[in-house]
Amino acid sequence: MGLPPQRIDFAMKKKSCPSESPSIAELQTALQVSEQRAGAIVETAVNAIITIDEECIIETANTATERLFDYSLDEMVGKNIMMLMPEPFRSRHDGYVKNYMRTGERRIIGIGREVLAQRKDGSVFPIDLSVGEALLPSGRRIFTGIIRDLSERKALEDKILHISEEEQARIGRDIHDDLCQQLAAIGCLVKVAQKKLAQAGSPEAENMDEIVRLVSQANTRARETAHGLMPVVHDSDGLMDALKELAAGTARAYEIQCDFRFDNPVRVQDTKMAIQLFRVAQEAVSNALKHSQATRVEIHLARQNGNIVLNVRDNGLGIPDTPAKGTGMGLLTMQHRAQMMSGTLSVSPRPQGGTQVTCSVPALLKAPNP
Repeated sequence: MGLPPQRIDFAMKKKSCPSESPSIAELQTALQVSEQRAGAIVETAVNAIITIDEECIIETANTATERLFDYSLDEMVGKNIMMLMPEPFRSRHDGYVKNYMRTGERRIIGIGREVLAQRKDGSVFPIDLSVGEALLPSGRRIFTGIIRDLSERKALEDKILHISEEEQARIGRDIHDDLCQQLAAIGCLVKVAQKKLAQAGSPEAENMDEIVRLVSQANTRARETAHGLMPVVHDSDGLMDALKELAAGTARAYEIQCDFRFDNPVRVQDTKMAIQLFRVAQEAVSNALKHSQATRVEIHLARQNGNIVLNVRDNGLGIPDTPAKGTGMGLLTMQHRAQMMSGTLSVSPRPQGGTQVTCSVPALLKAPNP
């Protein structure tokens, strides 16, 4: 069986004219087709795609970008990309790019991360941003950003966390209103029994005295657990108060040194952010006690470069080379909470021994819309 006639003719033509090169018209047509194909791919992409030059000026944007930010193409092209960012990112962006051009140090290029963006109406929303760069034949450098809206995913995550917080608060109320009351009643009855035994000169009075002490200690631990499950952070100073109580309760319960300090008062207006930061601190302190066997823990809260920075440091064993089974969920939970606030979380060894957990989140006056 032979090739179809048209394929035989083509093969014969190619063979008879081995040195024939495409004409300029054919090259132009091929280039035009290629450009049209690339343009169609960009235009039909679900995600927003933007290109900027070295001066951070928008050169191109696809239709998805117009839908996402509510700006028309004419309103964006020729403008600085920072128009699509909220503070504090807006005023810092050009500096990041200039620093990269000067040092080659990458913050987001080729990595991708979750950040905040801003629409034309001023509303702030979470996005996943990945940035690539290309050096054109002319020597000019351009950057391409691919943006995915995370609003729906963040809303679902926020709902899950809200349900979790409500359940923890319910358990906390049950412990406080039921268990603590029962322990208090038991403590009173035991004290009465201890006094009667002491008056009767019974040697069991000493044992009963120890029982009184243990019941009182259990009641204190139960109350601190209840407060930890439902921290009071309903005003701007609530986070500092809750962290101070966390430190004091930890010191009492575990008989270690646990301190809370801040350079200047750090007031958090958004209750959800305050609760998430408290939960990160709570988990970090718990890890220091359970896994690092720390005898000293320090909780530090500060406002630095437009961010709220929470540090939890300990003098424990440090980060093990091979973490024990089941110890990874706490870290994942802290990372997830940091991402919910469009922040970052890092866990690193301290030079003098121990571990430092750092959570840094943008100090926005208003939380992003879910």
